[in-house]
Amino acid sequence: MRKLATIRSVTETRPIDGADMIELAIVDGWKCVTKKGEYAAGDAVIYCEIDSFLPARDEFEFLRKSSLKTMDDREGFRLRTVKLRGQISQGLLIDPAILKRPFAVGEDVTVELGIVKYEAPIPACLGGDVIGGFPAFIEKTDEERIQNLASDFESYRDRTFYVSEKIDGTSFTAFMKDGEFGVCGRNWQLAEDATNSHWRVVRALNLQARLAGLGRSIAVQGELVGPGIQKNRYGLKEPTVFVFNVYDIDASAYVEKSEMEAICGQLGLLIVPPLGEMTIQESLDAMLELAEGKSVLNPKTQREGLVWVSGSGDDRVSFKTISNKFLVKYGG
Repeated sequence: MRKLATIRSVTETRPIDGADMIELAIVDGWKCVTKKGEYAAGDAVIYCEIDSFLPARDEFEFLRKSSLKTMDDREGFRLRTVKLRGQISQGLLIDPAILKRPFAVGEDVTVELGIVKYEAPIPACLGGDVIGGFPAFIEKTDEERIQNLASDFESYRDRTFYVSEKIDGTSFTAFMKDGEFGVCGRNWQLAEDATNSHWRVVRALNLQARLAGLGRSIAVQGELVGPGIQKNRYGLKEPTVFVFNVYDIDASAYVEKSEMEAICGQLGLLIVPPLGEMTIQESLDAMLELAEGKSVLNPKTQREGLVWVSGSGDDRVSFKTISNKFLVKYGG
């Protein structure tokens, strides 16, 4: 389960130009706007990430006006990227006294506070019957944001990364394991359905037969985009998958990018737009600025960000940098 609420330390606080009542608190790589004087460097806080869905309880009622949402027929508060006095703010800082018990920096308190990840309503084209949960023999796709890797940042400087555009769609996985074929969304394996966009792509590409023809137990993972999905920001006419990973099930590891590209060529699948090899920028802020830009798929829209991958197997390092311009415009 993703750690949405963790106990961390405030790194520093900074003033905000023209603001008398608020200031900026830095926690690892995240920047949060807070009341002036509420926190100081070294203070322990509970940091709640953007896209957290906080339960409707008294301690969070101050969020009702700005953040109220309904998910799975229950009310709660979704944390999003916002801009206050020209300053990006991402997440929420809470006094750990809310726990009413001893605590330690590094603790994950997501479950204790009843926080879950916000999931937007599923479009009709992605619905359908569920066979079961996401297969345990495949790693789920959920790259860590660079802000959560601030302590590791310096160790990445000697690495060369394969960088690609992060596509804004919905998760797609198709696998072949010991002759068994399956199709999955982010959390579930899906039954075949003529109206489901995942299965429409599978049938259009004859993907089941092509995967079987490889004679391997592998999974292809990508982003499904097109009509009815995330407002079809790229203006595509048909559901389309852009692959970003190929997972070798027998080896329990992702294949290298060159092999991924070769396999996708055999399967007739597109890959996410590659942007070439890069090294780490001088700072986290520079990394986030680099994430901004226009999409390769449609230069009329902002790209969601970048995905960085280096190495393979046990030496593999990967993370994502999400464009703040995209987050402010589209939410998240």
